[in-house]
Amino acid sequence: MTRVALVTAASKGIGAGIARELARRDHKVALLARNAEVEVLARDLDGIAVQGDVRDEAALRTLVDAAVAKWGRLDVVVANTGHPPKGQPLALTDEQWLTGYELILASAIRLARIAAPVMMKQRSGAFVAISSYAAARPELTRTTSSVFRAALGAWIKLLAEELAPHGIRANAVLPGFVDSQPVAPEIIATIPRGREGGVDELARTVAFLGSDDASLVTGQCLLVDGGMVR
Repeated sequence: MTRVALVTAASKGIGAGIARELARRDHKVALLARNAEVEVLARDLDGIAVQGDVRDEAALRTLVDAAVAKWGRLDVVVANTGHPPKGQPLALTDEQWLTGYELILASAIRLARIAAPVMMKQRSGAFVAISSYAAARPELTRTTSSVFRAALGAWIKLLAEELAPHGIRANAVLPGFVDSQPVAPEIIATIPRGREGGVDELARTVAFLGSDDASLVTGQCLLVDGGMVR
């Protein structure tokens, strides 16, 4: 049976790493990102791509419809996003708060709402949201990320409960610092493992949660941070 995976914000960094790992594990991949690099990656992985924003419901629907039209099913849906606005709580404007909400929480909700009926019909599937350590350890300079990723974790637990009777699992992965971006030595010093994580390590965790090996794992928010969050 062909397994099909959908990954958003997949043109580079964590999203691209997840797409590559799932393709390596013989998944057909459907990818979404705002820039044309996603089409290059999709060709390399023998997948399909939609150029669009994760906040755009029409783009998400186009991606799901394209994957189902080509391969007939969805097995793993990975809700990945870019970074929300930074700033301390009282300094953020309404517009910045709304941007954070749309990017982190609303996009995942919309994607699940569109993809879930497909997985319900086949009575199987896994939804994985990419969150952040900030959901478990809020930081003043990452206020919107901290708030909306914490909310994302609560929503994942409720989604898992709703989807469980349909044979579908839902989990979140909370990365620490990864090597897709430079990490300062003073930050590395706070990580018990003594290094940042690799995108490939995070991707393997996501692939595990999307696989049958994780058949009893649902409603979880899994830190993948080298022990950084105590």
